[in-house]
Amino acid sequence: MLQIYNTLSRSKQVFKPIVPGKVKMYVCGMTVYDFCHIGHARVMIVFDMVVRWLRASGYEVLYVRNITDIDDKIINRAIENGEPISALTNRFIDAMHDDSNELGLMHPDQEPRATDFIKQMQGMIGKLIENELAYQADDGDVNFAVRLLPGYGQLSGKSLDELNAGERVAVGGGKRDPLDFVLWKSAKPEEPADTRWSSPWGEGRPGWHIECSAMSCDLLGEHFDIHGGGADLQFPHHENEIAQSEGALYGKNRKDDDAPFVNYWMHNGHIRVKEEKMSKSLGNFFLIRDVLKSFDPEVIRFFMLKAHYRSPINYGDAQLEEARSGLARIYTALAHVPNMQASNLDPHNPWAKRFAEAMNDDFNTPEAIAVLFDLASEVNRAQGEERQALASILKSLGSSLHFLQRDPTEFLQAGSKDQDGLTPAQIEEQIAARVAAKQAKDFAKADNIRKTLLDQGIVLEDKPGGITEWRRA
Repeated sequence: MLQIYNTLSRSKQVFKPIVPGKVKMYVCGMTVYDFCHIGHARVMIVFDMVVRWLRASGYEVLYVRNITDIDDKIINRAIENGEPISALTNRFIDAMHDDSNELGLMHPDQEPRATDFIKQMQGMIGKLIENELAYQADDGDVNFAVRLLPGYGQLSGKSLDELNAGERVAVGGGKRDPLDFVLWKSAKPEEPADTRWSSPWGEGRPGWHIECSAMSCDLLGEHFDIHGGGADLQFPHHENEIAQSEGALYGKNRKDDDAPFVNYWMHNGHIRVKEEKMSKSLGNFFLIRDVLKSFDPEVIRFFMLKAHYRSPINYGDAQLEEARSGLARIYTALAHVPNMQASNLDPHNPWAKRFAEAMNDDFNTPEAIAVLFDLASEVNRAQGEERQALASILKSLGSSLHFLQRDPTEFLQAGSKDQDGLTPAQIEEQIAARVAAKQAKDFAKADNIRKTLLDQGIVLEDKPGGITEWRRA
């Protein structure tokens, strides 16, 4: 029975979809003004894992991940570049898809762009004004009146007094209260024509928060199962999504038995670099496409999932090398089994049961990966048909996390992409020299060749029939 940690309740809860057997899930996607970094990769990989496990568990999943293609950062970058908004965003949407494909991720079922949902955003803003939860200020902006909505702060656990104490926004010709947030930004004279839309409140563009509320409600309905994103979005973005969505639907008088906007809120942890949060503002971020120049996509995925999705993780080359070595241990077990194929798993198989118990415990991938390591050890110890059967189970379980997708020998011989050292041809030449030395009974030379190769990170394994296989350590 699947349990999910719900940020809203701050506890694990048994997952019960609104419609039995079907799951509607929305994940906050990228703001497309630059290339995606490794922090984006974590969000993409985590919720790719969630969708795969839900589908493997028999659920029919509708997975929506949005694209923010209009906001201040996009406008500023387009002005800097002297190009239209659409040219900038289309270029980086293509780049995002390239990165996603290189990582081997499934595409969302729907990937709405904010600029295609302006009408729906304006409709929701109109409802909020009608429900007396929003107002147009003197500067032309339309703002959400936070203090007028009972229950604001339920997701973050922050009270209005706490929020007010930490707020540093001056109240001037715009907001009535420093806690209020913008729903519709009035266009400024200096802003390009392609950054503004007509509205009942004058020309302008949507605020960031209203974008996700409008897109998710339009595509998934006013009440759906799972909403995900990075931990940094919990407040204020997701808090404001709840306020807008429920405020538009119920007004100020939401009753306790009224359906919530979302049943389960999921947030993945930050990526840290040298114990500091990775961010563009600190200049310590790494682009996905740059990391892929040095590390196999499956290694990046293994690195991300060997930590629990809610935990912060430290990023660095050493951590990725450790992940590569761990994944290589599992591939090594499969390399010993020729012509091995994944099989349809019996859910009552003890390995499958242990794996499922881990994944059903709030997608506990570290424990699931521990099952793979234990099973790999059993494969190494087994012989004959038992080894073949265990290896098949190992590949099947690994595949449910989208691991073990490569030919084992190919993966093990690849090593790190930027790894200096011997080429495959040079290694085979040394192996041939070792064979010749053994035939000449010069065993000291043969041992020396083995040791020299090992010192260079090349492990030799002698097989029956005089065959020698190699892999990178």
